[in-house]
Amino acid sequence: MVFPILRRSLSSLSPPPPPPPDPSQTLVSTVVQILTHHRSKSRWTHLRSLFPPTGFTPSQVSQITLRIRNKPHLALCFFLFTLRHFLSTPSLLSYSTLIHTLSRSRLLKPQTLTLIQSALHRFPDTDKTPKLFQSLVKTYRECDSAPFVFDLLIKACLGSTRIDQAMEIARMLKSRRISPSVSTCNSVIRSVSKYRGCYAGYDFYKEVFGFGDEGKSRTVGVFKVVPNVDTFNVIMLGFHQDGLVGNVEEIWGEMKALGCEPSGYSYSILMAAYCEDRKMGEAVKLWEEMGIKGLKPDSVAYNTMIGGFCKICEVGRAEEFFREMGLSGVECSCVTFEHLINGHCQIGDVDSALLLYKDMCRKGFRSGSSTVDAVIRGLGGENRVSEALEFLRVAIRKHEIAPKRKSYEVLIKGLCQEGRMEEALKLQAEMVGKGFELNCEIYSAFIEANTKEGNVELAEMLKKEMFETQMPKEEE
Repeated sequence: MVFPILRRSLSSLSPPPPPPPDPSQTLVSTVVQILTHHRSKSRWTHLRSLFPPTGFTPSQVSQITLRIRNKPHLALCFFLFTLRHFLSTPSLLSYSTLIHTLSRSRLLKPQTLTLIQSALHRFPDTDKTPKLFQSLVKTYRECDSAPFVFDLLIKACLGSTRIDQAMEIARMLKSRRISPSVSTCNSVIRSVSKYRGCYAGYDFYKEVFGFGDEGKSRTVGVFKVVPNVDTFNVIMLGFHQDGLVGNVEEIWGEMKALGCEPSGYSYSILMAAYCEDRKMGEAVKLWEEMGIKGLKPDSVAYNTMIGGFCKICEVGRAEEFFREMGLSGVECSCVTFEHLINGHCQIGDVDSALLLYKDMCRKGFRSGSSTVDAVIRGLGGENRVSEALEFLRVAIRKHEIAPKRKSYEVLIKGLCQEGRMEEALKLQAEMVGKGFELNCEIYSAFIEANTKEGNVELAEMLKKEMFETQMPKEEE
């Protein structure tokens, strides 16, 4: 027999009843069960029948994504499914969780980049640091992520021309002692050089890799990533494109001082800088150094040397490199022929230029308007106007070339000199139809031709029209 007092004491020692299950967690577990155990055709139908009236909360979407993070394809399908059927409100939390999940696999890089760009567009920022970056940092540990996710974020910013944000993210990562890959750093430097100028690109290089003004590291042991040959190639290319040969040489010296061995492309950049500056002796020394180091020149290197010698009218030397190119098994390109054609036109050997042009066309290359312009000027200089006119017609018909103004000027002047006024007038009308305005050279050609033929009155009218239309422009 148990006394009432003892019964009350025993009841007070028994454990309290378990709390009622959390409906939200129950829903998450149920969805995960359906996603992982149902067939692909039936899982989405089952899910739609279980959706709560208000859909999923951002927290629930994030939790479900975390529970199936080892199945990144499935996680992406679930996320897109909820958006497509308006069953969740897009949030930084749900986006961040999925971005971490996809980046962990590294197999869905294009999809991850697209997702990041979508989030950047959906959640606009008012400062340099994207809200998405802050969210990814907050969810980094919970999602058991890796630094690669920030590489993708930076690349997505660059793809959307968000240069300032990409730079700021790199700075923020550096302050947290997280190292983006060297290829990502190089991409940022390349974009900064392109949109902010080569000096801005070089300054950012020193900042991101922790180098002082004298090229010495200021953050040894803090920022692990170090520059590679592609880094220096990006910087040298930026300076070369701005015509700063001295700066290209400085970066070359800095690269060697840091023990970074130049590649064939590195040599091509410095050789191109020398060629642009007509320093062919220096370019030849680099070419010989490449051979000593066993670096085989590619088409870029050959084209650089061929173009350099053509520029200083040493076409014979350019032809030597062209022959060596063929013997080495390096395929020539359209650029190769354009250099040689322009070179032969410069020295007045237009027949050789025409042979090269025909050879280029046989190989299936399409010439640019500058090359066509060079041939026409060459033919015009030898009073071969009919050939030049036929050459232009064929180039327009077969290769859809848009002639330059100079080509029309040469042909019109040549036709006028030969007294072929009707043809000159037709060509002048075609030139105007292409958007080119008449200038003093065209007027002068028609005035001189009409005066020569005795059409003095028409010549005077043209002279008056020239002064009325051209003189104000010259005064400005």
